[in-house]
Amino acid sequence: MNILVTGSAGFVGRNLVENLKNIRDGKNRTRPKIQIEDIYEYDRGNTAEDLNRYCRECNFVFNLAGVNRPDNSEDFRVGNFGFASELLDTLKIHHNTCPVMLASSIQATLEGRFGNSKYGRSKKDGEELFFRYEKETGSHVLVYRFPNLAGKWIRPNYNSAIGTFCHNIANDMPITVNDPSIELDILFIDDLVEEMFNALEGNEHRCEYKGVEPILCENGRYCFATVTHKVTLGYIVKCLHEFSNQPKTFIMPEIPPGSFEKKLYSMYLSYLPKDKVAFDLKMNKDDRGSFTELLRTANCGQFSVNISKPGITKGQHWHNSKWEFFIVISGEGLIQERKIGTDKIYEFKVSGDKIQAVHILPGYTHNIINLSEKENLITVIWANEQFEPNRPDTFWELV
Repeated sequence: MNILVTGSAGFVGRNLVENLKNIRDGKNRTRPKIQIEDIYEYDRGNTAEDLNRYCRECNFVFNLAGVNRPDNSEDFRVGNFGFASELLDTLKIHHNTCPVMLASSIQATLEGRFGNSKYGRSKKDGEELFFRYEKETGSHVLVYRFPNLAGKWIRPNYNSAIGTFCHNIANDMPITVNDPSIELDILFIDDLVEEMFNALEGNEHRCEYKGVEPILCENGRYCFATVTHKVTLGYIVKCLHEFSNQPKTFIMPEIPPGSFEKKLYSMYLSYLPKDKVAFDLKMNKDDRGSFTELLRTANCGQFSVNISKPGITKGQHWHNSKWEFFIVISGEGLIQERKIGTDKIYEFKVSGDKIQAVHILPGYTHNIINLSEKENLITVIWANEQFEPNRPDTFWELV
């Protein structure tokens, strides 16, 4: 299959092309039905001759080219209707009736706050052009109306409030939110790309529109990506400030699989400047070695790393309700645990050569001993709760 992507240098185009390459090159094997030979990338730097050849040889077209912030509002029609006409006319010249996808906008509904905008009307005109082309040629046409798009590589300070917020907060620049209660319907680029793969497989999601809401319909006139998130501007900004503060608080907020928070965090990280990609951690050092807190989670405890110098014993304390995992990743050590009020001692020899997780049990005093005379003992520790200095639940007692 040869795939033509117009607007290939734009936000959607770039993400789509790079992920099509992953399938073509065998790096992404989740879509075995999609077999790609060539990907034709068409953008402003290409020629009419390029478009002519691509339209002759392609087997599927993603038409992502368009204009959303021109210098002159009249350019909406030129960018969103004029090029589409050229594309479809070129396909006709070659009698190429391959499937054609059109990237439209929810603004083409001309409903609610979108009203009768020139941008919305230009998108609506483009849609009707494609539907007429479908009737005339019998080509399979897929018209997608995108809501607010978000994700890595989106251009800040252009036409994406979320992109602007991510960029500015990541770079310690101010943001302006006039009404935090405004709700956005957000489609993340990775979910959109998966829907584009569905389209390539002939499994696009069809719908009709009730106002601005897509209603799933097997034979619907339009297509849509089914995974979107409705969130307010205020909540977006709240999340971004939490993400920004993570290197200071060490707290990782909840990011469940598929959640808005998980996707937004990934987007935010893509805007970090180099000087924020790495950040220092506080190493608590003494003659025995060091202890460094790595990460705190909202509801699942914290992670730390403990370094013990040769021959050193650490620990010798117990907890009421706190429990831990000790995971030695380098060196040779001995972990001892004794139930409070008894004499029986559990012993576990541990080594970075055979990595194990050892439960540190509530109500058991415990230690860890570096058995080496030359090498440090390095232990990764997970505790079920964040450490609270005013209520440490830690009591000294020799094993």
